[in-house]
Amino acid sequence: MAPQNSTFSTDSDPCARLDVVSKQAKSVKPGRWRRRLLGTGIVLGVLGGGCWIAIHEIPSFGPFVAETARSVVGPGPIAWLEDVVYGAEDKVNLAMKGSEKPKTFWTAPTASAAAPPPAPGEEPPPSFAAPFDNVKAEGDGTWIAMQAPGDGEHTALYKTLIHPDPKRPFAAVAVVAIGLKDLEIELVAGFDEPKSQQVLRAERPGLIPEADRATAIAVFNGGFRAMHGNYGMKLGDKTFIPPRDIACTIAFYPDDRIDIRTWSGIKATEPTMTAYRQTPPCLVEQGEPNPALLQEFNRNWGATVGGDTIIRRSALGISKDKRFLYYALGDAVTAQSIGRAMTSVGAFDAAQLDVNYSYPRFMLVEHGKEGTTELTEPLVPDIKYSPADYLGRPAERDFFYVKRRRPSS
Repeated sequence: MAPQNSTFSTDSDPCARLDVVSKQAKSVKPGRWRRRLLGTGIVLGVLGGGCWIAIHEIPSFGPFVAETARSVVGPGPIAWLEDVVYGAEDKVNLAMKGSEKPKTFWTAPTASAAAPPPAPGEEPPPSFAAPFDNVKAEGDGTWIAMQAPGDGEHTALYKTLIHPDPKRPFAAVAVVAIGLKDLEIELVAGFDEPKSQQVLRAERPGLIPEADRATAIAVFNGGFRAMHGNYGMKLGDKTFIPPRDIACTIAFYPDDRIDIRTWSGIKATEPTMTAYRQTPPCLVEQGEPNPALLQEFNRNWGATVGGDTIIRRSALGISKDKRFLYYALGDAVTAQSIGRAMTSVGAFDAAQLDVNYSYPRFMLVEHGKEGTTELTEPLVPDIKYSPADYLGRPAERDFFYVKRRRPSS
């Protein structure tokens, strides 16, 4: 028996503790509980709304929140939460926007404005038919010349829009065709990603090299972080992550040739590669969609736990004749639908690049009269970026840049 003058502790007696909690609950008036619940709901609503706005307006906020949470609770719960949030967003969009006009990123130009410039150079790819008439927008399949303000040279960059999901008119994919006759693509490692024990921070500045800034005309995102699949990457003699046989591989060769193939099919040529970046399995290979894309929802390309995440995705494809690279950035798309967009524009092989709201991005590079260089003209209106990114502000993650070919001497 406890001493009469001592305080009785319920910690060692669950039944006594339950009785105390029950009495305390009964002593609280129902009105007080309702006020507490209402106050908690308001606070959570404000915090949730504030987080949503911050994630969509501050480029680094969403990744910071996600990675901080992963470090605390692990990737599984965060993947589940992302799946719930994106799934809910898709259901709301289907209910509210399912019967609206197809989403567009720019006003379709007149036929004369969409025509390529008369200067000599790479002509655009042929126009193509939209895959689904019920979600087709004006201008889908027509290529529009694009270049930074003040750039008077021939561009060899063209963009078009495509709606690859018959159930979602709000699912839109912007595609850039990059003419490889006039332009080159280079790969750059971020100062932190892909993480590697073999390459020092000092060897990865995360910037477009000074020697190429005068000819750089565009920048776009790279692939997944190392923790999401451990996909390989190599630049010159530096191997950041060893290759995986199942991975789709964007491979660079000394003769300026680029291949996009499953690693197991091209690994014999590794000694001649100057660089490679790997991604999840190829979306399209040798003209055929990946058989796994027959399922509308598939987790192989970055969908979360439930496999049904409708998110922002990016991809890179190449034409059969190697004349064009195709960069795609799609909103509210599955891997299946962005793969369909790639085949529609003429990609013979295609790899998915990064996903989620903050990471896919494509911007032009503007060269000022006083020798200044900065980013401008994002491919879609809501890409968040700083004009100094990749040029003066180092990039945390790997990226690609497009530059004009120098005349042969």
